Amino acid sequence: MKSQKRIAQRILKCGLTRVRVEPSKEVGEALTREDIRELIKKGVIRTVQKKGSGRAGARIRLAQKKKGRMRGKGKRKGSKGARTSSKRVWIKKVRSIRTFLRKLRDSGQITTNVYRKQLLKTKGGAFRNKKHLLYYLKEHELLKKPEKKAKPKAVQKKTKAKPKTGGRKK
Repeated sequence: MKSQKRIAQRILKCGLTRVRVEPSKEVGEALTREDIRELIKKGVIRTVQKKGSGRAGARIRLAQKKKGRMRGKGKRKGSKGARTSSKRVWIKKVRSIRTFLRKLRDSGQITTNVYRKQLLKTKGGAFRNKKHLLYYLKEHELLKKPEKKAKPKAVQKKTKAKPKTGGRKK
């Protein structure tokens, strides 16, 4: 059996552990490479498929990470500033506050004068977040209640009836 396996390994161009031989009289009698080739054709001798590393586990982990899991202290490498730079944190904070201020100005809750002053304070780092800004505006009575605009009544347009054409044009 050992010699037959070794010959089959050379023919199949794979490792000895990947060669599978079904025990039978034919295998014991096979001595030449030609005999082994015939047994391979019959399916008595065959190769086992290589084991690959699957992506299933990786996909599961990725799905968990998207949910916000696996981000605890044990998974972290690098300091707080290395994971997200202080500049990125600042940019994210300031942009959100500025868009919030713009929204307040456009809705008429704050005047343009107040908007300009708060914009400069934001640049100076006076506010921690949007909630802090809103608290400041309420505390200093800078917020106005938005005025409700009266909706104009819908005017129906008169449309002319289109004449129907009978079928396709040739």
